[in-house]
Amino acid sequence: MATADNFIKSGQVKNALVIGADILSRIVDWKDRNTCVLFGDGAGAVILQATDEKNRGILSSDIHSDGSLNDLLKTTGGPSLNQQAGVIEMSGRDVFKHAVEKMSKSVISALKQAGLEVSDIDLLVPHQANARILSAVAKRLKLPEEKVILTVENHANTSAASIPLALDFAVKNNRIKEGDLIVLEALGGGLTWGSIVLNW
Repeated sequence: MATADNFIKSGQVKNALVIGADILSRIVDWKDRNTCVLFGDGAGAVILQATDEKNRGILSSDIHSDGSLNDLLKTTGGPSLNQQAGVIEMSGRDVFKHAVEKMSKSVISALKQAGLEVSDIDLLVPHQANARILSAVAKRLKLPEEKVILTVENHANTSAASIPLALDFAVKNNRIKEGDLIVLEALGGGLTWGSIVLNW
């Protein structure tokens, strides 16, 4: 979304379709109960459009990666490694710790860039990793849980698809209205993490 936003803000495009899709059932080790029960397949998309309205759309983004943490959440394969898809490997406790810390800091950083505070958030739409992580992030941000979208129990962790699916849930259930301040946040393999602040 940050890349699409930059293309729009530079005037190179007026509309952008951002798709998040993963078929994680192809890369889980079905004998590993620590991972196979957590992941699901999914796809979702959002459309970004240029506007002349000030303070609308994406207000800021905060994106990071740290390859030294790769072993915490990765796949055992890849075209350059062994030409195989491999399977997901995860160190659950370490991922939990890093997810809570890094996503919380990223939200605060993205808000600061936009000149905003946590108290300005109308709705947090996080990557649906697991309910414990989402609850811990909300607690660390001192954000009431009713301001956090939680859909992971409906479709598991669908990786890149989880935020579009959670956004769709929020829209269909009238949890978002025009002018709301929405924060998206995620952490994934590699490790990679980030946040986006937007005015709906």
